[in-house]
Amino acid sequence: MEHTSSPSDQAKVWDLIKDSHTALLITIEEDGALQARPMGCLQKQFDGTLWFITFRHSSKLRQIRDDDHVLVAYVKPEKYEYVAISGRAKIVEDKQKLEELWFEGLRVWFPKGPDDPELALLAIEVEKADYWADPASIVTYAFAYVRTRLTGKSPSPDEITESKSVRFRREGS
Repeated sequence: MEHTSSPSDQAKVWDLIKDSHTALLITIEEDGALQARPMGCLQKQFDGTLWFITFRHSSKLRQIRDDDHVLVAYVKPEKYEYVAISGRAKIVEDKQKLEELWFEGLRVWFPKGPDDPELALLAIEVEKADYWADPASIVTYAFAYVRTRLTGKSPSPDEITESKSVRFRREGS
């Protein structure tokens, strides 16, 4: 997998996730086990931070207080697009940002609306995004299959799909 930190590759990450309605947020439980749950995607633009709304007393926030490393996964199997974003999570107290991200459809999960004191903003400061996208055409895939059958060697992933590991921030900074 190619490693990069170019602005165009960072923009590619946004292009891959911008139309997502749901992502999986993975946190670390007290015993070290991983816990995943779906989260609604909110942002209309991306500057290296992912935003989510949750309840202040949720287990995910307790887990994040203990260990702020998280993974956010986006999957569009119908397009063969997969993005795994790792970063650091934090609770943000910013009423203006909450109102900026709010839309009425969120009342299904948060019936008291954006003024509910139990709501919390969760910001994920992205450190790295790994993605796999733009699958090969059926012809390229068929050629790779035939070559594998003849040689016994699998193609490298970049012969079948575009894959990159994109750095956003230095870990620990």
